[in-house]
Amino acid sequence: MGAHHISTDTSRVRRWLDGEQPREPIPRILSELFSERFGAVVAVEELGLRSAHRSPSVSGVDLPWAGPQTVALISEFSRSDLMLARRGFLGTSLALAAGPALVEPMQRWLVPTPAADPGEPAPDPVVPARTTRLSEPELDLLESTTACFRTWDAQCGGGLRRKAVVGQLHEVTELLQEPQPEATSRRLFRCAAELAELAGWMSYDVGLQPNAQKYFVLALHAAKEAGDKPLGAYILSSMSRQMIHLGRPDDALELIHLAQYGGRDGATPRTQAMLYAMEARAYANMGQPSKTKRAVRMAEDTFSDVGLDGEPEPDWIRFFSEAELNGENAHSYRDLAYVAGRSPTYASLAEPVMQRAVELFAKDDDHQRSYALNLIGMATVHLLNREPEQATALAEKALDVARCVRSERVNTRLRKTLDTAARDFGDVAEVVDLTEVLAQKLPESAEAV
Repeated sequence: MGAHHISTDTSRVRRWLDGEQPREPIPRILSELFSERFGAVVAVEELGLRSAHRSPSVSGVDLPWAGPQTVALISEFSRSDLMLARRGFLGTSLALAAGPALVEPMQRWLVPTPAADPGEPAPDPVVPARTTRLSEPELDLLESTTACFRTWDAQCGGGLRRKAVVGQLHEVTELLQEPQPEATSRRLFRCAAELAELAGWMSYDVGLQPNAQKYFVLALHAAKEAGDKPLGAYILSSMSRQMIHLGRPDDALELIHLAQYGGRDGATPRTQAMLYAMEARAYANMGQPSKTKRAVRMAEDTFSDVGLDGEPEPDWIRFFSEAELNGENAHSYRDLAYVAGRSPTYASLAEPVMQRAVELFAKDDDHQRSYALNLIGMATVHLLNREPEQATALAEKALDVARCVRSERVNTRLRKTLDTAARDFGDVAEVVDLTEVLAQKLPESAEAV
């Protein structure tokens, strides 16, 4: 941890047992040691020690919007995630935030950072491992590595490379703890923001929801330090998607509107189209048809401007292709159908758009998880139309893809779709057969590695 001035012996330990309170970072070191040893989070207080007043890091989303604290928080959280390398381990010390407790702190990402308060406790001193400045080729390599991780996630799901991404994120925070020129520091903060968002996305994909939210929040803080508002808007869209997944469309809409406001000047048409598509998803899950349709039209109209200005786009938004646009809009109509009590009207709107998404993803080997999710989405549309045979045929295709990706999100949606089919069409032979195959071939969970 860089605390080379810390040492201990039996007499010190005896004094701690007798009630002496050691100074930071000793309580934190002891907490992490005991947590790692016993396979459960052991808080400082559970050791009979008092934790010093420090900025919140392992839990909570209302964090200080300042560069040094952001680096310290990302470093600590990523280190804990790497050290306590067990699925869901950090979840016992994390709690999901929602409602005003989530939205109000996020609104401060657009507020200029105030000057440091002299009374604010300084972050723990960090002894840098080296003092060499990064070269341009080294920075380029860090950025290309991040893009490579993103490609692997799209191809293989979040369960295969999550720990590698967290490790890379921790390495970047170590670089940020060294003195760097301002331009280099901004690029490193941008890299940290992209990696933290990707770590959050992968955590979300394998079902580690509290971890995912924490990484998203930390990513937004890093994007603010990088001065990259479009990237911040993209991170907020990921948080919005998670809130939809968790059944909080009101929170999702608040986050998307915040993203749209923050990215209104610098976001490319592709990013703006993605934000409109996510706005439509939120409205659909709130049961607001007219606003959903308006947002879908805005997404389509804005996407038609992609590439017209000739400006290069950041790698993080390149995933939002015509296939993704169709998939998101189709899911909005599909969600409306469910909210409206299995409305055939909205199911009929969803079908051709979802079919187009499936056709496009079938030709795209780089986005297999999205292909599986849209196959499942198309299956749910056929169930809404009371066509179980077509639904099971698509679900069977999705199962073949699901076995090649490490995504608990895909697995969960596939199980849920088959559960719905079994409940509504349990006497159909194709449904019975696929349900049995699913129980045999689909793994119970995607391990986070």
